[in-house]
Amino acid sequence: MSKLRFRISMSLDGYVAGPNQSVDNPLGIGGMRLHEWVFPLAVFRTMHGMEGGIVNENTAVIKESFANIGATIMGRNMFGGHPGAWNQEKPWNGWWGDNPPFHHPVFVLTHHAREPLILEGGTTFTFVTGGINAALEQARSAAAGKDVALGGGAHAAQQYLAAGLVDEMLISLAPTLLGSGERLFDGIGDDMHGLTLVRTIATPEVVHLKFAKH
Repeated sequence: MSKLRFRISMSLDGYVAGPNQSVDNPLGIGGMRLHEWVFPLAVFRTMHGMEGGIVNENTAVIKESFANIGATIMGRNMFGGHPGAWNQEKPWNGWWGDNPPFHHPVFVLTHHAREPLILEGGTTFTFVTGGINAALEQARSAAAGKDVALGGGAHAAQQYLAAGLVDEMLISLAPTLLGSGERLFDGIGDDMHGLTLVRTIATPEVVHLKFAKH
């Protein structure tokens, strides 16, 4: 069976997004600092249709995290837009424009039903109202034997972690403090849910902690 692989950047004080998230500030106040290590990388820029960039110790980590991924699951907060029901006249279509960087099926956890959103480059957003198990079942089917990536936000990740469904977890620990916002591990206790630290990669910009089930 394909693996569910979770990856996220986190601050030293445990936040994966800053306070006051909004359409104008999707990662919350200070949240962009969590990802400053990845923005200059050539591999990241290429994925987002940009030229140039650098290659360093973080490049291999990024390449590995995207290898063999056939589908992605994310929460409504990561897909973004306004809370509540979708705007029928002007529906929110994500942060990524007409050609998102996924290039495979993406399943969005939400309480509000919506028809699939088909965009360029092979990305289709399917909106799942049946909960985390339904989303994982659909994602694994769509991945056709490849692994499934789990993105944010924190609430979606917490549900999968608490249910013991995460097979691999990559936390990129950024050397910054946010003070408040969304904590990754709120509400899931002190149980690692079968995950064990298997690798640590320390770079000048970020420390990558990889956990896996045995």
